[in-house]
Amino acid sequence: MSDSGSGGHYYWCTRHHRVETDADVCPAKHVLGPYASAADAENALQRVRERNEVWDAEDARWAGEDR
Repeated sequence: MSDSGSGGHYYWCTRHHRVETDADVCPAKHVLGPYASAADAENALQRVRERNEVWDAEDARWAGEDR
């Protein structure tokens, strides 16, 4: 799917492992988003991994654990 620039929203579907648009989006329990571009939606899982790593490190520091 390409980013048409139509101003719509894009989502990453965790069920179908693809970018979806407002026109064909799965139920909310299966998607991440909305994102402004197809490229952002396509990179959603990477952003989730990066944020989780940061939050895990912050939790470890807060709990007094060394990582």
